[in-house]
Amino acid sequence: MRSRVYARRVDPSRDDERGVDEITPVMCVHGWGGSFTDTWERNGFTALLADAGRSVIGVDLLGHGSAPKPHDPEAYADLTGRVVDALPNEPVDAVGFSMGALTLLRTATEHPGAFRRLVLAGIGRNVFETDDDRTAAIARAVSGEIDEDDNLSRLFAQYASRPGNDPIALAAVLRQPQRIRLDESALAAVACPTIVIVGDRDFVHPADRLVAAIPECRSVVLRNVDHFATPDDFGFVDAALEFIGAVPT
Repeated sequence: MRSRVYARRVDPSRDDERGVDEITPVMCVHGWGGSFTDTWERNGFTALLADAGRSVIGVDLLGHGSAPKPHDPEAYADLTGRVVDALPNEPVDAVGFSMGALTLLRTATEHPGAFRRLVLAGIGRNVFETDDDRTAAIARAVSGEIDEDDNLSRLFAQYASRPGNDPIALAAVLRQPQRIRLDESALAAVACPTIVIVGDRDFVHPADRLVAAIPECRSVVLRNVDHFATPDDFGFVDAALEFIGAVPT
């Protein structure tokens, strides 16, 4: 992966840097089974950024959207490559959902100057508490081996079968041998203000341990919101736009 040199970090609290909000691009990264268009354009999020005068960097992660869709799990060992390749030389604000949030967080630990502000939605305890059996069951369902009594796996399988998706590639994503591991020592390297937004009905809730591990981080809990509803929730949209200083005029 190529190395980068970033401009100085910006302190969003300084009065003489308020104008930076107006010129900082916003990178948007979708979750597993989604795409930039499906997650961020369809619900009008990018239109709100445009109304606030912000340019948008859309990323389709490997295996998704317009990106290549290899069927070998080894190809997905480091999903941060497409994020890093899309970064300009100056820090950007970034908004990620679910796997996109995890990918941005991994990028932030390896490239501390890449982001000015970071919005992480739909992640929490799953950063630390992995369930290999559950992931394997979902991968089997996505591959066509559906257990009708396993409602969560069936939901993921339905999500993977939407138009434009490649279920075999998406199953390979789930089986990835993750190279970049996240723990408290790695998260201590995150060098930008961060907000974690999670629904109280999300299977990744709560996010307390994650928030505590990131040096400059706060959280917002969305009431009565589950995982898949998060990007469309008005509470998420309002909190994300306010945090990055992109409130439409």
